[in-house]
Amino acid sequence: MDGKFYLLASFEYVADVQILKGKLESEGIPAFLRDENTLNSDPLISNAIGGVKLLVYTKDKERALEIYNEVRAYALDENNNPIICPNCKAAKSEVYYNRKGIFYKLFPFFEKRKYKCLNCGMITKSS
Repeated sequence: MDGKFYLLASFEYVADVQILKGKLESEGIPAFLRDENTLNSDPLISNAIGGVKLLVYTKDKERALEIYNEVRAYALDENNNPIICPNCKAAKSEVYYNRKGIFYKLFPFFEKRKYKCLNCGMITKSS
């Protein structure tokens, strides 16, 4: 069995990843969680350690990405409308934090919310 892993996604809370993990496993793709127990014991440090990470074997990467893209929730604005990319007009954006600088690494909740388009990769500020 291939021992190399691919980081499929990171989630702020352990409960958020369980549905996707179950979906992957129901499709025959073994999925593993890193930092799950750490966050179960202290969920307030999620931002500091980068959340709980969902890993799959590298050989299952493409199929896992297909499944993840089918079920993932994309970013919504305050009126529950999808965030539209100004560059490519796709409605496939997710919240993005770059956490550059020591201040934002220590206090990530002060960083302003941005959105990253999953279609073209453009990063935009929240409105």
